[in-house]
Amino acid sequence: MSSTPTTITADAMIIGFGKGGKTLAGKLSAAGQKVVVAEASPDMYGGTCINIGCLPSKSLILSAEQAHRTGESLTGETRELAFKNAIAEKRRVTSMLRGKNYHKLADQDNITVLTGKARFAGKHTVEVSTAEGVVTVEAAKIFINTGATPRIPDIPGIGTTPGVYTSTGLMDLDEIPQRLVIIGSGFIGLEFASMFADFGAAVTVLQHNDEFLPREDEDIAAAIRESLERQGVKFLFNASTTAVAPAPEGGVRMSVTVKPRPENAPQCPCCVISDQDDEDETDGGAEARLCITTDAVLVATGRVPNVRDLNLQAAGVELTERGAVKVDELLRTTADGIWALGDVNGGPQHTYISLDDYRVVLSQFNGSPRPYTVKDRRNVPSSTFLHTPYSRVGLNEREAKAAGLDYTVRKLPVAAVPKAQVMRRTEGLMKAIIENGTDRILGAMLFAAESHEVINIVKLAMDTGATAGTLRDMIFTHPTMAEALNDLFA
Repeated sequence: MSSTPTTITADAMIIGFGKGGKTLAGKLSAAGQKVVVAEASPDMYGGTCINIGCLPSKSLILSAEQAHRTGESLTGETRELAFKNAIAEKRRVTSMLRGKNYHKLADQDNITVLTGKARFAGKHTVEVSTAEGVVTVEAAKIFINTGATPRIPDIPGIGTTPGVYTSTGLMDLDEIPQRLVIIGSGFIGLEFASMFADFGAAVTVLQHNDEFLPREDEDIAAAIRESLERQGVKFLFNASTTAVAPAPEGGVRMSVTVKPRPENAPQCPCCVISDQDDEDETDGGAEARLCITTDAVLVATGRVPNVRDLNLQAAGVELTERGAVKVDELLRTTADGIWALGDVNGGPQHTYISLDDYRVVLSQFNGSPRPYTVKDRRNVPSSTFLHTPYSRVGLNEREAKAAGLDYTVRKLPVAAVPKAQVMRRTEGLMKAIIENGTDRILGAMLFAAESHEVINIVKLAMDTGATAGTLRDMIFTHPTMAEALNDLFA
C-alpha cells in the first residue's frame, strides 16, 4: 500500500492479528465486507502463536529433544552448535509464517492492514498511529483481539537488568545460557525448563510457595516433577526473589529468600550462599537468604490481557476484576457493536480457543438458527510440551471427587505400551476417570510420548458420547500410542 488515507470507513475493524481475528477478517472479507486490521508490530503479523508462542517454542523443543537424543547436548561445542541451529530454524519458520499470514489478508481487495498502535477515540472510532501518521477508522463492528502480555512481578531491578527475559526474549538468544533460573513453576516455565535442560543448560526453578502443579492430581504432578528432576532440573520452593541486579563477574545476581531453609541450600547447583545468610526462627522456621548468580533469568509468572494502551473507556468497554475485557457468552463487550476474542477476554489462553472464539462471533452473522456460544464449548484439551508431553481433557480425580461424582480411576504405566518400548520412551503414566453406572468418560490425563495427539481421540469420544467401553474395544493400528487406550479403558 503506497499511501494510506487519513480516514477509513469500514464494515469491520479488527484490532490485533491473532488467530481469531485474522480468521474472522478473511471470512468477513469473503462475504463482501470492507475490513481493516490493525497490528501494533510488523513482527506480530499472524499473532502470538506463530511469532512468540506455540510454534517457535515447539520448534525449539523439538530441536532440544533431537540434540538430547543424539548426545549433542552433552559437550560444549556441539551444544552451542545445536542451539544456534535451533534458533536459526525457529527464525526461518516464524519469518515464513509471518509473511504468509500478512499476505493472506493484505493481498485481499476488501482488507486494509495498518501497522501501528490502535486506541479508541469513540464508540466506533479507532485511531491507529502508523509510520505515515494517524489513521482514523470508523467501523460499525469492532473486534478486540490484542492477546496477552507477560506479567512482570514487582521486584527491584527485574525490568532493567540485562539477562532477564520473558519467554519472547529467551527464544531469540544467539547463545545458550549455561545457567538458567526460571521464576515460576507453571506450565510455561516448565516447558522452558525441560527445553533448556535438553539443550544442556543447568536449570533451577523458583516457586514462591510449596505447591507444584496444584491443580493436577498428586500422582501426575509427582511423575512430572520426577521426570524434570531426572533431566537435571532443580527446584526451590517457598522461594521469593527480592532483588535482581547485574553480577560483577557477569550475568545476573538474584537475591532470594527461601523459607523454611532447605536442607541442601549450601549445595544447591547454581546457588552461592551469601555472607549475610542468617536464620530467623520466627514465623515457622529457619530462613535462607541466597545469592544466586546465573547467566539468564526467565520470568514465567503468567500473562495478563493486553489492554493498557487501547483507551477502552472512550468506547465504554469495561474490564473484569482480573483486567480482561468483560464479555458475555457471545463475546460481546459492554459496548454495543464491540466484541473481544482470544486471550484478551480472559478465557483459556490457547490458540485453538481463539479460533473457537471466531466461531462464536461468526455464528452471529452467518445466518445460524442459533448462535454458537462459549457455553456450548465442551471438553477443552490441553498439552504441555515437556520432554515427555503431558496432556489432559475433562475432569481429573480431585475435580471428580470435589464434584461428588461416583467414579472409577484407571491407570496404565507407559512402560506397558509396546510402542513406547519401540520408541524407547517408556516414562510416564496414563490415567482415566470413568463414571460408575454410565461408563461415561469424565476425563483423562496422559503423561506420555505423543500424548498431544492421543488426547484428541479421547476428546472426540467424550464429545460424541462414546463410553469407556468404546475406547476399550476400538480397533487401532499397531504399534501406536493410541492403542494404549484399549488397555487404559479396559
